Parts: sequence; C-alpha cells; structure tokens
Amino acid sequence: MEMINGHIFKDMLASGANNLSNKFTEIDALNVFPVPDGDTGTNMSLTFNAGVKDALACSSEDVCDIAKVLSKGLLMGARGNSGVITSQIFRGLYQGMDGMKEVNGFQLANALVMGSRVAYKAVMRPVEGTILTVVREAADYTYAYATSIEDVTCLQVMEKMLDEAKKSLDRTPELLPVLAEVGVVDSGGAGLVTIFEGFVSALKGVVIEKEEAKESKEVAGAALESEEYGYCTEFIIRLSESAQRTFEEETLRDSLARIGNSIVCVRDDDIVKVHVHTLTPGDALNMGLRYGSFAKLKVENMQEQHEEIMMNASVEKEVKEEKPRQKYAIITVAAGDGLKDMFKELRADYVISGGQTMNPSTEDFVEAIHQLNAEHIIILPNNSNIVMAAQQAALVCEDQNIEVIPTKSIPQGLSACIMFNPDVDFETNLSEMKEAVSMVKTGQVTYAIKDTTFEGMEIKSGDYMGILEKDIIVSLQDKMETTRQLLDRMLDDESEIVTLIYGEDINEEEAEEVAAYIEDKFDVEVEVNNGMQPVYSFIIGVE
Repeated sequence: MEMINGHIFKDMLASGANNLSNKFTEIDALNVFPVPDGDTGTNMSLTFNAGVKDALACSSEDVCDIAKVLSKGLLMGARGNSGVITSQIFRGLYQGMDGMKEVNGFQLANALVMGSRVAYKAVMRPVEGTILTVVREAADYTYAYATSIEDVTCLQVMEKMLDEAKKSLDRTPELLPVLAEVGVVDSGGAGLVTIFEGFVSALKGVVIEKEEAKESKEVAGAALESEEYGYCTEFIIRLSESAQRTFEEETLRDSLARIGNSIVCVRDDDIVKVHVHTLTPGDALNMGLRYGSFAKLKVENMQEQHEEIMMNASVEKEVKEEKPRQKYAIITVAAGDGLKDMFKELRADYVISGGQTMNPSTEDFVEAIHQLNAEHIIILPNNSNIVMAAQQAALVCEDQNIEVIPTKSIPQGLSACIMFNPDVDFETNLSEMKEAVSMVKTGQVTYAIKDTTFEGMEIKSGDYMGILEKDIIVSLQDKMETTRQLLDRMLDDESEIVTLIYGEDINEEEAEEVAAYIEDKFDVEVEVNNGMQPVYSFIIGVE
C-alpha cells in the first residue's frame, strides 16, 4: 500500500476501533492495581470509538479533514489519562497530515513522530514505561527506517510501527518495576498496539469486525457481590444493517451475565433495549456498541439521581435556564448522593457524576462549564485519572477563566471547597485551596478483583484492601480490621481532624464503630458522613 487516501484511512480507523473493542477486557486486566475502576482498556475504547464514529461520518475524502474530525472527537470523548494521551497522539497525527488529501509512507512516518511529540508535551511529568514510551520509541525507529528506504510504502511503515511498538511494550516492565512485580506490560501501551494491529490489518485488505468480547479471568473476578455496589446501566441500540440479520438476544444476555445481573434485553425490529446492574458500565456499553449505535443511554448509581453520559452518540441534555452572572463557580466530581450533597453544601455549583468506576469525559466537563455563567471557574477532579480530562476541557473552553486544581481524592476536593472564600480574589482563593489540598492524607478501603502481588504483599481476590494515597498497605479478609489497620498507619500525633465517609455497603452502626475506634485511640476530631459511594467502603481524610 503506497498511499493512504480518505477511504483507506477510514478503514484503518474502523479496524483499529473494532480491534480495541474486541480486546478491551484483556487490556483492563493488565492494570496493576486490583481495584474495581474505569480501567485503561475501557477508557481507551470509549475514547477511540467516540472519535472514530465522528471520523467515519465525515463527508470529506481528504485524509487531513478526516484526521481533524477524528482529533476533535477523541478530545471531546477522552476518558482517563490513557484516553487523553491517546487523543493527543492522534492530534499530533492530524498536525502531521495537515493539508494532505492523501499521504505516502514517509509522510505517514513523519506524522507518527508528530503524534508522539504532541502526546509528550501534553503530560506535565511524562513517565517512561508507559504508552508515551511505546509511541515515542516506535515512531522514532519507524521514521529512521522510512528514511533508509526509497519509496517506502504506508504498509511498510505501519508494519514497522507495529513491530517496534510491540518490542517497546515488552520492555515496559524494565522501566517500571511495579509492572515487573505484577508480571504485566503497560496497559496503555497495549491499547495502542491493539489499535495499530487494526491499522495494519486494514492496510492488508482485512478490516477487523466487532465480535463478542472474550472475558478474561481477571475481569470476570469483578462480578457483582451485591447490587448495592452496582451501576444501573440502560441503553437503546439502533441495530446496524448487518446486526439486524445476525443479532440474537440470548447472545448479548449471556455476555452481560458475565459482568452483571438484573438483565433485560428486548428487541423490537431494529431497536434493542437493554438494562443491567454492573460494576463496570463501560464493559456493558462496549458490548452494546458492537451491534450498532446508541439511540439513548443512561448510567446511574443505585438510588442516585439519573445521570447522562456521552459515548458514540448524542445524549439528550437537560435544558437549563441561563443563570445570572456570578463571580465564582466550582465544578467537582463525585459518585454517591451523599458525596454530592457534601460538595453542594460547600458551595459546589455543579457536581459531575463519576469517579473511579466511570471516569467523566472531556465532553462532560465542557457541558458543565457551559451550564455555568461565572467570571472564574474552578474545577476539582478528585481523582488522578480524571485530572487530564479536566485540563483538556479548560483548554477547549479557552475563552473562559478556568483553573483546574489537581485534586486526586474526595477528601482533597472537600478540603479545597472548605477553604474557598467567595469574598477574596481569585489568586488568593487558588493559593489557599491548593495549600489546603497539600495538607490532606487520603485513605480508602475497597476490595480486590483479582489475585496479585503489590510491593511484596500477596493480595487475594475478594480481600479488603487499605490504600494510603497510591499504596496498598494492608490486605485482609475482614473489612473492619482492614479499616483499623489503615487508620493506624494514617494517624499520628500531628493529626487533628478525621473525615470518615462511609459507602453503600456500610451501615450506620459500622460507621459509628469505626468512629469510636478513632476517638478512643487518637486525640482528634472525627466527622462522620454517609457518602453513599459505590466500590469504596470507607473514604478517609486526615488533616
């Protein structure tokens, strides 16, 4: 394949997206932490599908136009750090193809290098042994290869890119010791390799089709223990032409049964309505996406207000009256009615529903920004895997004065809100809020979804883990003992205030038992709140 035109480029994108959709559970299983979260494969698949859907609908046959639409779609649909970095790789690819109706092999190699450079610039502190390393090493080797061959073809370039990306991926454990300890390669890099596999297949004339996901053992371990932990996920699929001939309700129901319960799957002509309770709503959405496009989509926590997310389709948005202009507005992220109420009581103007189990997209933040009318907007992501999407939204809305304070936990976000003062200037607020964030220690209690080893600690599926900041420091079968040992490591003579937030699986008596333990053993003030959050039995902030 000497040249890539618009038609071939669209085939590559469709093939890459489908390959990623087919393998996202395998990529999820590479995550080092055995916690039930949004996961790299899910985030990358949701991100890439969002961009590719727009690109395939582009009426132009010029490669540059398609790449531009792809870049914007990826940016708006980006979820999690892996999704944002993926969007930046293809933003750079677009810049390298700008003005071209079609590209040759050398131009493709140059555009791939541009993709790696733009991605690196988007990350404040690039970490080697990640997707960034994979794209940089593969692109640099491929460019050198392309310059050494006269009239190099696009197929030769992509085959070289894929081969070098695989080699770089295999080396990631040498750069990140935690990968070597757990025995995995970098999940983001694996996702990128999966996309490139689809590209090469399309260039060889075979566009990979979507198929039923193969459930990995690790991901299967995340099956619901109780509906209390789950997300009520509902969507309506408009079947594609091919799916109208082949779709079987039983096949989709069987796939959904591997990740959830309370399943309803009903077909009416070319429409399929699906309902499922699951810990991993992204998995359910990807299963549905294999059969067509979404007509409607909704994901909500049990007993939580309806939330709407955007993925590969336009989702109906609640039309709100324009609010009077105000000096400040705060946007934050939380999952759980109790947590939402806590933030609203602390002057948060807009709480985006989401967190560890479903990372909001850039689009979700942009929508929140558009709902507000304020001179200054402060965003508190409250999760390290959401910070980059928030920052991208701030760039998209560059005409507004937006500051992202990179809060990495709920307690950090709450402390920032407490310190906010509507009567002082913007810079003073930012300085004091950031200082408050730096004074907070965060602990969390959740359960393991797979057997693994972390820094020499043996962790069994179903164990309760005590996590201090980013480190798993205790793993036991008993939830309350895990909580006590975590508290013993968190509190010291300098601790003054403990904020104890209990989740959906904890009753008030259990929460009071933990509070009594803290008060009996430590000279601190304890505040107990019912966050109603899923996944995390306890979220603990210590100041």
